[in-house]
Amino acid sequence: MSLSAPKFAHPLPLHHRSNGCPMSFNTSTPFLGSTQKLRFIAPIKLNARSNSTVVSVSDAVKNKNLKSATNLLITKEEGLLLYEDMILGRFFEDMCAQMYYRGKMFGFVHLYNGQEAVSTGFIKLLKKEDSVVSTYRDHVHSLSKGVPARAVMSELFGKATGCSRGQGGSMHMFSKEHNVIGGFAFIAEGIPIATGAAFSSKYRREVLKEADCDHVTLAFFGDGTCNNGQFYECLNMAALWKLPIVFVVENNLWAIGMSHLRSTSDPQIWKKGPAFGMPGVHVDGMDVLKVREVAKEAIERARRGEGPTLVECETYRFRGHSLADPDELRDPAEKAHYADRDPISALKKYMFENKLANEQELKAIEKKIDEVLEYAVEFADESPLPQRSQLLENVFADPKGFGIGPDGKYRCEDPKFTEGTAHV
Repeated sequence: MSLSAPKFAHPLPLHHRSNGCPMSFNTSTPFLGSTQKLRFIAPIKLNARSNSTVVSVSDAVKNKNLKSATNLLITKEEGLLLYEDMILGRFFEDMCAQMYYRGKMFGFVHLYNGQEAVSTGFIKLLKKEDSVVSTYRDHVHSLSKGVPARAVMSELFGKATGCSRGQGGSMHMFSKEHNVIGGFAFIAEGIPIATGAAFSSKYRREVLKEADCDHVTLAFFGDGTCNNGQFYECLNMAALWKLPIVFVVENNLWAIGMSHLRSTSDPQIWKKGPAFGMPGVHVDGMDVLKVREVAKEAIERARRGEGPTLVECETYRFRGHSLADPDELRDPAEKAHYADRDPISALKKYMFENKLANEQELKAIEKKIDEVLEYAVEFADESPLPQRSQLLENVFADPKGFGIGPDGKYRCEDPKFTEGTAHV
């Protein structure tokens, strides 16, 4: 396995299935992506009567490298940073699984194992002022954006020291300080929020004349979301107003137990970008260096005021949809195929082959992350639970919830307020 330019192949067509059962997985297909080539470097010119001549992502990256002094895609410092962030994400999620099965966290917990190249490849290129909007699979996005592991773990434990004060749990990470606008439990729910954040950046720059406001928003979501109406509405709005946003599709090929190929009329999600007048890009989401090259151009394009980009990162989750999912629907051969393409192993191999790091340096990073997570668990375990009074906060606009009465006092302070109802 190497981090060379990916070979894109057509997705297997629907007739490769029989009796409505999931298709048999063809392990000879290295990547379930598209052979269609896509213009990304030059602006798209839409013409209903002609097809555009385009350049594939892998060719764009390769051509860019040939112009540089070396063939290396990263420096040693960049490589170590990427490796540490990916190890943090992987080890954190493994620790989450342990804590979940020990009864330390409750509800649905969706892990990110296998998809680390997408989070690291995009988010580590952002500035602190840039925003990230995530899904219910949001732990690693928050970590990549700089939210401390102890704050994320405490949130998972439902403690007051969590990044959402223990009220959000696994699916609702939030950090105003780090501009993590939230994880959202319903699919597509976060895309309008991300579009609004991007509009805010543009408004501040162009209307309020804040010249230094070149902030970019990343909206992360999965393949299942791309059949939802809010996705299309926001693509249209972002393109119409040239908003500084990158729509990042983490296509892990499965929407819970539904194969992407069975649920989508055209499984090539990136093609929906040009339909709305923005570049659409397909990239190997198991390759952090390819993701990073595409992310650089998309983020810089948004920062320059040139509008949105749709990036389809084809990736794979190594665990079930959530920790409550026995993961019995996916073909074992398919899972083994993608396990062999582990993005962390690939980066490690690239760094060794190009003498960017040695085994001792990477072991030191892993030891450091182990210590960070041990402290995070200890911190979360010892942290206090939220006060019961928090249940009345953040429900309505006023800080105590339930509104203010005609006398100017909080209605919740009236002893008769809860008469006839269950007491909180």
